[in-house]
Amino acid sequence: MADQTHVLFVEDDDVIREATQLALERDGFVVTAMPDGLSGLEAFRTDRPDIALLDVMVPGLDGVSLCRRIRDESTVPVIMLSARADSIDVVLGLEAGADDYVTKPFDGAVLVARIRAVLRRFGHAGGDRAGGQAAPADGGVLAFGDLQVDTEGMEVRRAGQPVALTPTEMRLLLEFSSAPGTVLSRDKLLERVWDYGWGGDTRVVDVHVQRLRQKIGQDRIETVRGFGYKLKA
Repeated sequence: MADQTHVLFVEDDDVIREATQLALERDGFVVTAMPDGLSGLEAFRTDRPDIALLDVMVPGLDGVSLCRRIRDESTVPVIMLSARADSIDVVLGLEAGADDYVTKPFDGAVLVARIRAVLRRFGHAGGDRAGGQAAPADGGVLAFGDLQVDTEGMEVRRAGQPVALTPTEMRLLLEFSSAPGTVLSRDKLLERVWDYGWGGDTRVVDVHVQRLRQKIGQDRIETVRGFGYKLKA
């Protein structure tokens, strides 16, 4: 997979940009590295990369704003890079549409692992259902009130109107719809949706659940305090 994957990397620190580009290229990725947000946006529109790595603090157009611009045009996976693990940085990036984030300084092997984890789940978004369960016999369409989830066509409708979800949001919804009424913990969702084989930041889950609620209905996913979330059947 890596030898065919084109990465857009936006980072204003010359040393980090060059070192990370070399590390990714050694792992077989094709890398377009840009020093600021405006050149990054131009490169995204020209090259149409498979994944974008965006530093939060870059000049011209900051990483969060760049992520919003990319998300307006594409569902390509986005990983935010931040020198801080502050809640504001993390939440702003995720609310802008990022799929994951990595805190600097980072180990090159860890970054590659996170990239591959994101790409794996995006590659699966149009294939098998999350969790590896068989699709329902009725053509794969599940109904929850006015919400319809086509698990084979990867389409969602609410009150008959199409709902546009990112691949990460779709996988999250597939997890919920595969077990309606069952409480899914944040750790379980991190493992199944984000492909984390290790402990991850549960804020990633919380922000994506909130984004999903905005699209399918605020009351469709219930918070079970101290345990996790469940889809109302």
